[in-house]
Amino acid sequence: MKPPSGSKKTNPIQTQFQRPISALKEWQENKALVFKIFLIDNQKSIRYKTSGQIINLFLEEHIMKHQTFFKAVLYCSLMVMLMLSAQVRAQSSRSRGRGLYGDWQVMVDYNGGRFGSILSFSRDREGNQTGSWISFMGLSELKDIKYEEGQLSFAWVRRNRDGETSTTNFKGTIKEGKLSGTLSSDRGEFELEGKRSPRVSRAVGSWAMKYKFGEREITSTFVVKADKQGNLTAQWQGRRGESEITDLQYERGNLTFKRKSTYQDRQFESAFEGTIRGDTLSGVIKSQRGEVTVEGTRIGAPIIGTWNLEIASERGSRKQRLMVNPDMSGFYGAIPVKKVNLEGDKVSFKIVLEFGERKFEMSFEGKLEDSKLTGELTSERGSQKIKGTKVIRTFRRRSTT
Repeated sequence: MKPPSGSKKTNPIQTQFQRPISALKEWQENKALVFKIFLIDNQKSIRYKTSGQIINLFLEEHIMKHQTFFKAVLYCSLMVMLMLSAQVRAQSSRSRGRGLYGDWQVMVDYNGGRFGSILSFSRDREGNQTGSWISFMGLSELKDIKYEEGQLSFAWVRRNRDGETSTTNFKGTIKEGKLSGTLSSDRGEFELEGKRSPRVSRAVGSWAMKYKFGEREITSTFVVKADKQGNLTAQWQGRRGESEITDLQYERGNLTFKRKSTYQDRQFESAFEGTIRGDTLSGVIKSQRGEVTVEGTRIGAPIIGTWNLEIASERGSRKQRLMVNPDMSGFYGAIPVKKVNLEGDKVSFKIVLEFGERKFEMSFEGKLEDSKLTGELTSERGSQKIKGTKVIRTFRRRSTT
C-alpha cells in the first residue's frame, strides 16, 4: 500500500541513529565478551557488541554512494573495535590483579597494641572463594567470604586455648591495593588495615648455570635480586670472578641481559636471551665468539614454595603455614624469616618474636624428603614437633568455548 500523498518517508534505522559517525551510544547488554558486527539497512549502520555493550555507528546515506570510501570507513571501524576489545581485556586483567586473591599483610589495633597477621585468599578446585587468617598462633579458616565491587566481608573462626571456638566478623573495603575495615566480636570492635604482599618475580633467586666452552664445562652462579619497588639487579659469579650485569629485563617468562667480564686485562661483552620455566633457566649467550647454550637450575628449589604445617604441642595440634620465597627469605606464619638454609636434605631457619620490649628467638631444624618436611621448633620454653606438606599448585587451562 502506498503512503498518503504529501507524507514523507522515514527510515526507522536513520531515525534511531541520526547523528555523526563519531558519536557513540553505549549501554549495558550482558556480561559476556561478545564480538559481532552487523550491517543494517543496506549498509547504513554498523552495530558492534563487546563486553556487554552495544555500539551503533550510523553512516550517512550519501556516503554509501562511494564504495571505496565505505570500505575504508568499515576497515577503520573494525580496527577501532579491535582496539576497544583489547582495552577491555587489559582492563579486566588489571582488575583481576587488583582484586581479592593473594596475600595481604595486615595490622590490627587491639587494646593499645598492634598485631600483625596475614590474610590469604584463593580459590578451591570448584572455584569457590577460600581464605585463611595466618598469625604466629596458627592458621584459621575464614568463612562466608563475600567480595563484590571492592566490598569485603568474612567470618574469622578460630579455636581458643580452652578448646572452644570463637567467631569474629569483618566488614571492609579494598581500594587501590589497600585493605581496611572493622573486626567485630563479643570483645568489641577493632580496626584493621593492610596492603597486598608484593609478588616476588620468578627470576629472583640463585641459579646454578652450566655451559660448555670447547671441551670444557663451565659452572657459574647467577644471582637475581629485587628491591622494594620490584626492580631487578643481578650478579654473575664464576671461577674467574664476578661479571657486570646490565640491561636486565624479565617479562612473561623471558629473560634478557648484557654481561661484561674481564680476563687477563681483556674485557669481553656478551648478551643473554632465555626463558624461565618453573625451576629451569635455559638460553643462549651471544658474543663475538659465537653462541653458547646455557642451562640453569634454581638453587633451593625443593624447599621454595608454600608448606602446610601441623604442629604438635601440649595443648593439642594446630595448623600453620611456612612460605619460602625464591630468594630463600620467607614467613613462618606472619613472622618474617631472613633466610631459610638448605644443605642436602637438612633445613634450618630462625625467627624472632617481639612482644613490646621482649624478644624470643626460636630455631627450626628439620629434614626434607619427597615434598615432606619434619623437624622441631625450639625455644627457651621447649620444643614443638612439626610435620609439613608442600602445596603443589595445578593450573587449569581456560576454556576457549
